Amino acid sequence: MTASNAPTHLRVEHLDDALGIGLARPRLSWRLPLGAAVQTAYRIRTDSGWDSGRTESAESLLIPYAGPALRSGERVGWQVMVWTDRGESDWSAPGTFETGLLDAGDWQTEWVTPGQDPGGSPGERPASLLRYEFDVDRPVVSARLYATAHGVYEGFLNGERIGDAELTPGFTQYRTRLQVQTYDVTAGVTPGRNALGAILADGWYRGLIGYFRFADQWGDRPALLMQLRLTHDDGTVTVLGTGRAWRGTQGHVVAADLIAGERWDLRCLPRGWSRPGFDDAGWLPVSTDSRGFDTLVGSPAPPVRRVQELTPVSVRRLDERRQIVDLGQNINGWVRLSKLGPAGTRVRLVHGEWLDASGDVMTGNLAPEVPEPKPAGQVDEVTSAGVPGDVFEPRRTTHGFSHVRIEGHPEDLTSADVTGVVVHTDLRRTGWFSCSDDRINRLHEAAVWSLRGNACDIPTDCPHRERAGWTGDWQLFVPTAAFLFDVAGFSAKWLRDVAADQRPDGTVVHFSPYAPAEAGSIVNDLNGSAGWGDAAVIVPWEVYRAYGDTGVLAESWPMITAWLNRVERLARTGRHPERAAARPTPAAHEQYLWDTGAHWGEWLAPGEEVLDLFAHARRDHGDIATAYYARSTDLAARIAEILGYADEAGRYRALNGKVRAAWQAEYLGRDGRLTPDTQANHVRALAFELVPGELRPAVAARLAELVREAGTHLGTGFLATPSLLPSLADTGHLDVAYDLLRQDTDPSWLAMIDRGATTVWENWNGVTADGTVNASLNHYSKGAVVSFLHRHVAGIELLDEAPAYRRFRVRPRPGGGLTWAQAAHESPYGRIETGWQFDGITLRLHLVVPPGTEATVVLPSGRHESAGPGTHTFVD
Repeated sequence: MTASNAPTHLRVEHLDDALGIGLARPRLSWRLPLGAAVQTAYRIRTDSGWDSGRTESAESLLIPYAGPALRSGERVGWQVMVWTDRGESDWSAPGTFETGLLDAGDWQTEWVTPGQDPGGSPGERPASLLRYEFDVDRPVVSARLYATAHGVYEGFLNGERIGDAELTPGFTQYRTRLQVQTYDVTAGVTPGRNALGAILADGWYRGLIGYFRFADQWGDRPALLMQLRLTHDDGTVTVLGTGRAWRGTQGHVVAADLIAGERWDLRCLPRGWSRPGFDDAGWLPVSTDSRGFDTLVGSPAPPVRRVQELTPVSVRRLDERRQIVDLGQNINGWVRLSKLGPAGTRVRLVHGEWLDASGDVMTGNLAPEVPEPKPAGQVDEVTSAGVPGDVFEPRRTTHGFSHVRIEGHPEDLTSADVTGVVVHTDLRRTGWFSCSDDRINRLHEAAVWSLRGNACDIPTDCPHRERAGWTGDWQLFVPTAAFLFDVAGFSAKWLRDVAADQRPDGTVVHFSPYAPAEAGSIVNDLNGSAGWGDAAVIVPWEVYRAYGDTGVLAESWPMITAWLNRVERLARTGRHPERAAARPTPAAHEQYLWDTGAHWGEWLAPGEEVLDLFAHARRDHGDIATAYYARSTDLAARIAEILGYADEAGRYRALNGKVRAAWQAEYLGRDGRLTPDTQANHVRALAFELVPGELRPAVAARLAELVREAGTHLGTGFLATPSLLPSLADTGHLDVAYDLLRQDTDPSWLAMIDRGATTVWENWNGVTADGTVNASLNHYSKGAVVSFLHRHVAGIELLDEAPAYRRFRVRPRPGGGLTWAQAAHESPYGRIETGWQFDGITLRLHLVVPPGTEATVVLPSGRHESAGPGTHTFVD
């Protein structure tokens, strides 16, 4: 046996680094040895002595740990061997996982709040410095720090920053879920005197939040909770952490807010404050707090980190006081400034996505359009102490920007003095695409960067103006996201917030986490919209498809059924006033027609100007809502069947048939004509399989005709755009799909690229031909088009009946003048690669199939081939 014949890529849940997991029985995964086609059995063993023995199973993903129940803080080393068609494998290299504090009773420390309330108006409040010293009198063989906060915290041990996670503890629905981070600090603990410290700021917990800039949403005082567990060489354990002995003050971070920005006065920095021996006699005692521990959880997602650094493409002076930094890329993150000027120099940094005609940074497009004007925010400031080596890096805020105006710096800055720091959830990259058209490649990367800019512990709509976890956005983009990055744990974490926010009547709110004050906002009545609330069904389904995770289906099932019970009730009991006026006696099918409630609709279709949001929301959106009712009941039936809920599966299959028939009765003519006669309605009819098979050609032909009538321009908004090109390509109109993809006049994707977009815009006319900027320039929704590049151009198709790419189809569709295309995807079973070249006559296809999987190859000529693990070449 050789190492190449052993399983690889051991993972726990959906994590590569499983430290501090919140499960007593986590799930284990591995990849099969190279060349293996089928696993027939596995054996797992741990360093604690548990051995599964040979277990007959073809499964290698998310296998529940079946050893003795784990205790808090227990570290487990494990290995796996498998039996495949190639025989018995060697043991894998060891993997490890470690539990966090699993029970509320495991906490032996207290919450602490600063003795001096960091007061001030929201957005202007300072951060607090908190510290505590302790002695270590015996050798330490293991040290774990468990930490969380009401606010955001940054921890220090003996003057060194703890870990590399940012914006901890992250953003959740704090009334039910507060994440705890676990750190291995063994190397940082020293014999003798030690110091533990933290910087504590408002964060999401009580800072400005959302479009309306609400504040103090989950509490009016920040608090910190830390517990340090030291295991000594004699087996004894010391537990210490936050409590009455801690002291605090307000230091150099004179204001810190996620949206407004961060301000430092380095003249107020108590240097050495987080090291042992610092004189904190002038600091105030903390207050201890009785806040409980019942809401404390581990996160199934990787943390937010500083993922990349960008050197500006230019730094130029605009006038005597202003310099303009151009990163060349729209990002989420902040700027690190390493040249601060003489003592007393006050430097202001204003962040934006675009430059105006004078070359100055624009911020007007980032300010909320509300009756009481709100500032755009994204302004940082630092006052220099004149100390060599001082660096400004605001770590309690993030901004969405590509340009920075630096005001007040007396020296000419260079690209060596300013660094763009890219900050987002540290998602593992899993998907790539490129082709012979560079503009399409740039469109693909713009979609990648939009996802990166909007994955900041939750899937946000934009990284600046709102930063809200809009349900509709993620449900339509998650299939694309799951190709590009591993978003399994990220999505599972967010779905728990969606479930926590669901109302007793089944309503799914339009974004999560949902701040309490949103219940009184002017858009609260728009909760429960079709296409947004349906994220409760669609996102778990797409996570299951991409990763084979039945656990997320089971966990989401109560949310799914509550949502569909609400929809069923609304359809059965209500009628839209216009329909009731036109047809006083309801038709029999109307009890399955969902045409009441408030809906966002297709949202931001080209030419759609919503002057009155509430009139728009109360329009008859029955064609959209009933289509989603059909889609979600179909998925619910499939999910119930997977979970073994036979009765529920039968009920939802029957309900789906009735809803589908109701949609047809109301919106489909016998000749295949649809009402309303829009591109979006035709796309949904095809993508959701709402029309009988014999009428699909007519519906598809009309969709193609509508596109041509619009001058070969799209007419879809948020909801239908992801399915527009696939619907055309899959119904015999591949040429129209390619013409739309390559269209470069408004509205189109390439018009964005030609005007300099490095992320995908919220509006099709995000930047007009005359330079007018509209709304956000970093929304990933319309970037879902790149799924067409993965699935249709490169040809990697995920199949419903074979989740996680255990079986998949490779069906490249050359066209649009492309001469080559290639893609790769790191599936849960291993790396899939496709690449084709086409000279106008012959197509040559390169394919890599990972172990444990099988591909069906469909070539442009219609020829079908099967391909098992390994590398293949096909000529057609």
